[in-house]
Amino acid sequence: MKQKKALEILNSGKNVFLTGSAGTGKTFVLNSFIKDCKKCLGITASTGIAATHLNGMTIHSWSGIGINNDLNESQIKKLLTKKYLVKRLREVEVLIIDEISMLDAKRFDLIDKILRKIKDPFLPFGGVQLITCGDFFQLPPINNWDNSFSYNASSWEKANFKVCYLEDSYRQNEDEEFMKILNKIRNNKVDSKALNKLLARQNVEVEHSTKLYSLNVDIDKINNEKLGKLKGEEKQYEMIGSGETNILNHLKKSCLAPQTLRLKKDAVVMFVKNNQEEGYFNGSMGKVAFFNKQGNPVIRLKSGNLIHTKRTFFGIEDNGKILAEVEQLPLRLAWAITIHKSQGMSLDGAEIDLSKTFEYGMGYVALSRVRTLKGINLLGMNKRALEVSPEILEKDKEFKKLSD
Repeated sequence: MKQKKALEILNSGKNVFLTGSAGTGKTFVLNSFIKDCKKCLGITASTGIAATHLNGMTIHSWSGIGINNDLNESQIKKLLTKKYLVKRLREVEVLIIDEISMLDAKRFDLIDKILRKIKDPFLPFGGVQLITCGDFFQLPPINNWDNSFSYNASSWEKANFKVCYLEDSYRQNEDEEFMKILNKIRNNKVDSKALNKLLARQNVEVEHSTKLYSLNVDIDKINNEKLGKLKGEEKQYEMIGSGETNILNHLKKSCLAPQTLRLKKDAVVMFVKNNQEEGYFNGSMGKVAFFNKQGNPVIRLKSGNLIHTKRTFFGIEDNGKILAEVEQLPLRLAWAITIHKSQGMSLDGAEIDLSKTFEYGMGYVALSRVRTLKGINLLGMNKRALEVSPEILEKDKEFKKLSD
């Protein structure tokens, strides 16, 4: 399905599951819908990082469920004594949940249960238009022991989703060969030819690359060690924030821009926000070329273009009202980053270590961040790296048919 057709269906008022492979522009379509929608919106995502891409909040915070995966009647009754929460749930007309693959079935049903309590008890999600977005081939819910993807929830079937399966890749559109390899991984059809193409990218030199690790190693330690080896004066940039304390603290933790950004000339950095007018995107790599008169870093991208970086805002909004916001340079040190934090990014180059992958989809997520096969330096790979969930493989066929 084309993006334009998907946007028309989103605007029709139907419940929608917006999906597609990595790089097909799912978040772009969501942002286009959000920009023009005149209804009361609840903008959320399953993770804090994904939520900041939409200026929203986590679905856990928005709905009031927090870390709970279930609540009894007494607990729900107590939850609904919070006036601000009841007001939010009562007013919402459209609820967006991005990165739906990382939200489990129990919590999905719980959100339905709470909305029914506040709005219409006889309609799925209380009659709210629900827009879910994501790709189940990518990272699953954390501690998903019972394999309870959200589509297994009873409320998913009752919602009667219209499936919009985006098919045109924009991230890898200049490398057809790489796109075919990614599709083979996605369809569990990696043959010797595709495997050899990937293995040929072992221990090769890639400019403007960042290291992607499978495990949650001490990324800050690696970046700080690299920074410490650079000569020259170190400059620090502190995050400035305002808003309700709890929401502000959550925003600071989930924002990809660090609370204290330390830089030197020649430091490898990554932009963590999209700004087409300024010429950078979430995942654009470069090096600090120099510091301008205002003391801000000027970044030289792989293309050679210079970006005079300015502070930008990251915020959490609810129906147009800013609940909390922070101001920081849209950068982070980028010698290394976790695969989890890379989700949603488009990278020019990456050194990817898949030797310790332990979850279905991790290899696919990491490899599909990169625009071209030539942008990959493969540091290692284990058997699990190119595997996808057999369950998701079958479910995806169903989603494609429903989209057609």
